[in-house]
Amino acid sequence: MNIRPLNDRILVKRLEEETQTAGGIIIPDSAKEKPAEGEVVAVGPGKMNDAGQRAAMDVQTGDRVLFSKYGGTDVKFDGQDYLIMREDDILGVLAA
Repeated sequence: MNIRPLNDRILVKRLEEETQTAGGIIIPDSAKEKPAEGEVVAVGPGKMNDAGQRAAMDVQTGDRVLFSKYGGTDVKFDGQDYLIMREDDILGVLAA
């Protein structure tokens, strides 16, 4: 990966939304919403605090995370769609 996020930013790849409900109903592409779940692809070094030291990041590469639907900035790199967002935009890390 040739993208290195700066400070407290992370690079997330959205996970694909299910195309079928539990009841067997197939959801058309026009009715799908943007998924609010993704996998962390790259992590910045952390934000500088008032003492001039880097604060450790709570997420790591490979974590599955939940984020707000409209959080982050959409970027396209090597034909793939990604989101760059601040660590504050992450709502939670999903347990493996």
